[in-house]
Amino acid sequence: MSLIDDVLICTQRMNPVTDASLSSPQSVDRQYKYLKPSVFWSIRQGFPRRLSALIVMISLAVPLLLWSLISYAQVVPPMFLPTPTAVVQSGIEMFINNDLISDVLTSCGRVLAGFVVAALIGVPMGIAMGTFYSMESLFAPFVGTVRYMPVTAFVPLIVIWLGLGEESKILIITLGVVLYNAIMIADAVKFIPSEMINVAYTLGATRRDVLFRVIVPATFPSVLDTLRVNISGAWNYLVIAELVAAQTGIGFRIIQAQRYLQTEKVLFCILLIGLIGLAIDYGLKWMSAVLTPWADQTRH
Repeated sequence: MSLIDDVLICTQRMNPVTDASLSSPQSVDRQYKYLKPSVFWSIRQGFPRRLSALIVMISLAVPLLLWSLISYAQVVPPMFLPTPTAVVQSGIEMFINNDLISDVLTSCGRVLAGFVVAALIGVPMGIAMGTFYSMESLFAPFVGTVRYMPVTAFVPLIVIWLGLGEESKILIITLGVVLYNAIMIADAVKFIPSEMINVAYTLGATRRDVLFRVIVPATFPSVLDTLRVNISGAWNYLVIAELVAAQTGIGFRIIQAQRYLQTEKVLFCILLIGLIGLAIDYGLKWMSAVLTPWADQTRH
């Protein structure tokens, strides 16, 4: 049995549920109050999979239906809102004639590189800020100030510092994500009950044991959730990064199509980024369910 399991067991023993609390007048009154069963509004009590799939289909079909009605009826000129058919046809043309698959791979590589660097910096910084008051005093003023500065304002400086190569694009994506990783993970560490740490010390743990065998395992599910949420920010900063003298990438294709008022190509590239992001999100959810099955009992 690991140290964190021992800590959890001892924490539960320190806060037992007594028979007196169960036999109090308030509990007696509450046991006769029953909630009416509800499918849609039940709180963490599961949901039928078929109904969930139906709601997902409706949530996707309604915007598509509205888009089709407005565009095919030409309520809005095609230059502003092309039809779904025109968007799909332009996408097929871009894959065949413009080698869009190469742009997709290039953009994915940039996002991956920038996001990995942001994770390697932000995750340890967040754990340190949430664990040690000294590290919070050291990093919090810097992080709290810089995170309000727009990354786009640093683009001219980044070009001067690193030039127009891939390094500047990766740095822009990293700067857009790294501080949010640190802040969210630091908050997750602070939510660890103090009783767990005190029990670990009682069992003879050192500071190193508390950090690596209590705090890090307890924070790991929140780290995965933080990375899953903030990877969307990496894709948002991709277009800004590919403004820096890029000749390839999905963001470059969007900017190029914008210059020639090719709205259907712009929409297709935006939808393509959304699909890639959705696939990444579900992939990280699956990874979180596999690596941390204890973190969310509703997954089962």
